[in-house]
Amino acid sequence: MKSGFTSIIGRPNVGKSTLLNKILGQKIVIATDKAQTTRKRIKGIYTTDEGQIVFIDTPGVHKPLNKLGEFLLDESKMAIPDADLILFLVDGSEPAGKGDRWIAQNILQTDTPVIIVMNKVDKLKNMNKVEENLLTYKLLFEKNYPVVRISAKTGRNIDTLLKNIYKYLPEGGLLYPEDIVTEESMRDITEEIIREKILLNTSDEIPHSVAVKIESYTESDDIDRIYATIYCETKSQKGILIGKGGNLLKKIGTEARIELEKIVEKKVFLGLEVKIEKDWRKKQNSLRAFGYEQEQ
Repeated sequence: MKSGFTSIIGRPNVGKSTLLNKILGQKIVIATDKAQTTRKRIKGIYTTDEGQIVFIDTPGVHKPLNKLGEFLLDESKMAIPDADLILFLVDGSEPAGKGDRWIAQNILQTDTPVIIVMNKVDKLKNMNKVEENLLTYKLLFEKNYPVVRISAKTGRNIDTLLKNIYKYLPEGGLLYPEDIVTEESMRDITEEIIREKILLNTSDEIPHSVAVKIESYTESDDIDRIYATIYCETKSQKGILIGKGGNLLKKIGTEARIELEKIVEKKVFLGLEVKIEKDWRKKQNSLRAFGYEQEQ
């Protein structure tokens, strides 16, 4: 039996969270087409008769513009040292860009084995173009890393990717009980689901300026009662989040509640309010209060 840690690294929006959810067969990390959807390292645990792969999903790597951006970059960097294998996930429908080059030069200069995972290859019908794009990614490295072409969205070649991952993992017993798929608590999951619904229902600067904090989470046999606060940075953002007559906040709450009820398999009461925390992304104390603090 084999077991070990596999970190997923890549630019924003290359499909890291989509890939992990597809492998696990259930949603444990939120996934949208907005940058900074993933803000923390999240473990997804995949167990089969062959062994156990502990995946580390990471924020998309980009140049930090504030304290939050610095935290996101550090979260990605900290997923490297203890990994047995790194999946460098790239958008195979386009050639390597500056962001991919930066990751290769600044994060992936490591002795840890790397697999280049070309996602979204289903978007290209011309296989010659796929191979041309692949060459631009291989040229980022001096080492000749193996390549797997996949579609995280459809599941194409995921089985091939898993076989390749197991090749690199050390022999060993299970690191987690076989029925565990994530370390995340329901409070963590609830915060992320609320934030996902905000991302899906807003645009412009709103998705980046929002943090969610669970104020209380009370469980009983027939209903979970949850109260959460959505923090934004300006009065105008607060107005947008609440919407005319409270319509948008109600829509966000309803969508989050429906998804939470599927997870906990019982009724959920979800109370939401919006507060302003000016420039919270630039303040270390605010980041700490919202859970964006490095775990060593």
